Amino acid sequence: MNKKALTIFVSSALILMAGVLNASGPDQSVTKEKKQAHAAPHWGYAGAEGAENWGKLSPKFAACEAGRNQSPIDLKEVVDADLPAIKFKYTMLSPTDIVNNGHTVQVNLWSGGEITLDDEVFTLKQFHFHTPSENTINGKHFPLEAHLVHLNKKNEIAVVAIMFEPGKDDELLTALWKNIPLKAGESHRLDATALRAMEFESELKSYYRFNGSLTTPPCTEGVRWIVMKTTRHISKAQLSVFEKALTEPNNRPVQPLNARVVVD
Repeated sequence: MNKKALTIFVSSALILMAGVLNASGPDQSVTKEKKQAHAAPHWGYAGAEGAENWGKLSPKFAACEAGRNQSPIDLKEVVDADLPAIKFKYTMLSPTDIVNNGHTVQVNLWSGGEITLDDEVFTLKQFHFHTPSENTINGKHFPLEAHLVHLNKKNEIAVVAIMFEPGKDDELLTALWKNIPLKAGESHRLDATALRAMEFESELKSYYRFNGSLTTPPCTEGVRWIVMKTTRHISKAQLSVFEKALTEPNNRPVQPLNARVVVD
């Protein structure tokens, strides 16, 4: 190959290489932008990403700011409605794992729990905890609140909330806290023995009920809320373990009741 031919060959190769680099660059950028667009907005409980700003973090979180039936609430001025009993069937609960997702500690379930509410069956999918309590009763916070999240066949949500009073060790928490992940993003496997202390009467007759929302983004409304009047206990040591796992309080402030009625 003579000198002139070699020069033409090298020039062509450089032009081709530049074209390839230019072509790959925008594609990679677009892919990155698409991934960022689909990534869930980060939120928390304090600062710029705290509860007062959730509705501004993403259009998907608009209900957190604009919703009229938001949770949690302060349970007061309750209307006596002689509510029908809720049927509980929590037998042979099969947990999968206990997860620290950075916002709460959550126990996921494979099967074994259901309630009958409004003549519909709701299956227990998971339960998690908040400290201090999110819902309040006559302005009173509790050190811990558990949310038992159920779904029916239409993917409608019913949450059963349990308040924990200060006191002795709770048997259920003792079993769960043995496996509690102390770092965000960690999860540990659970076996059925961890939920042996999760006992409920076959019928729940003493409870508060109201229409509300998820207490975390996207704050979806239309959630049926059941707050049990019967409480459990939690010791200072157990509460300390949970606080260590979360590093900060994970309760959303109470929301305006607006035109809703709380019944019992």
